Amino acid sequence: MHVAGPGASEDGGEEFRQLAADTGAIILALWSVPRARLDPATCIGRGKVQEIADFVRANDVDLLLFDRSLTPIQERNLERACAARVVDRVGLILDIFARRARTYEGQLQVELAQLDHLRTRLVRGWTHLERQRGGIGLRGPGETQLETDRRLIGVRIRILRERLARVAAQRATQRRARVRAPAPTVALVGYTNAGKSSLFNALTANAQYAADQLFATLDPAIRRLAGASGATTLVADTVGFLRDLPTELIAAFRATLEEVNQAQLLLHVIDAAAPDRDEQISAVERILAEIGADEIPRIRVFNKIDLLGEEPRERLDDAGRVSDLWLSAQSGAGVERARTVIAQRVHGTRLRLDCALGPEEGALRASLFQAGTVLEEYYDSNGQGHLLLEIEEQVWAGLQKRYRADSCQRADLPSTMRP
Repeated sequence: MHVAGPGASEDGGEEFRQLAADTGAIILALWSVPRARLDPATCIGRGKVQEIADFVRANDVDLLLFDRSLTPIQERNLERACAARVVDRVGLILDIFARRARTYEGQLQVELAQLDHLRTRLVRGWTHLERQRGGIGLRGPGETQLETDRRLIGVRIRILRERLARVAAQRATQRRARVRAPAPTVALVGYTNAGKSSLFNALTANAQYAADQLFATLDPAIRRLAGASGATTLVADTVGFLRDLPTELIAAFRATLEEVNQAQLLLHVIDAAAPDRDEQISAVERILAEIGADEIPRIRVFNKIDLLGEEPRERLDDAGRVSDLWLSAQSGAGVERARTVIAQRVHGTRLRLDCALGPEEGALRASLFQAGTVLEEYYDSNGQGHLLLEIEEQVWAGLQKRYRADSCQRADLPSTMRP
């Protein structure tokens, strides 16, 4: 059931059809229901509900899928009227997530999102659970089975959040180790099925699972950028975004998306051949803003140019830096140039500094730890404390304006050339 109401996609329900097919459902019919105003009771209105109910009875349908987030009341009313199970867009996406999550963390995140979604929907179809628990020797109204189920779900949610917190702590430890390494991270972001995993494999000479399906990748992977000369660069593959991705799903995968927030550069991978390409770009930009990653520098990568018969090319911004790349991860056209651009972008403007800091320079020391990548903290033969770090040139310029910072010297230049 593709409800073409306010804020709906304009692809005629093709993305919704693919989502349904990915769950293994046999699609008997697809309704596209135009609604200027959604019905608060059933979302689609009484007349359409009756039409669908007749089709359900005539064709022995046992499942109705909606390309909308439905309220618990709407789900219950639709199930009663149509005598079939109803699953909304959130439930459909969660089912795909449950099938695709491979790592322990991904499975925990999916189960947590499923329970959060289920907790508000225990009222529908659960009339037999309204009887109260009680027995000989028990007084008072007791606890209804519905309340028991909600309490047990709440207990399970707390356990899952505690486990995810431990996994997040382990991931933070790994991230700190990478910071000490040091190695800047480039994160691939973009709409689902835009070709992120294929580009990840092409850039890193890796064999990450990639398929022509929505949400083929749910679990993050981090590998070294292959073939890049000079300093090490890490590339992170992340979960794909989706138009109207429910807030609770974004929250559930916030731990995974931390790789995005911690990256020094984002590659926004775009399906150049998608008919609704602009809509997909806008959806990704909205989600990046929602998770607080909209200020991270990014390069737009228009993938799948082989489907359009185009050649690799690039576009520069006003500062003379590459802002857009056109390539094909599948054929490899333009991938080598992308490696070069990435390496230049993340390493070309970083300085290595050696700062001899006295006890009175605590504020500068704290700012350097916050803004840069500390490689080493040591004491020289005179007992003077030093910080050896890498920092963005523009960030360092800002710190120089704020502090005198006379004790910091360029460590990436020969000693005769240092200021």
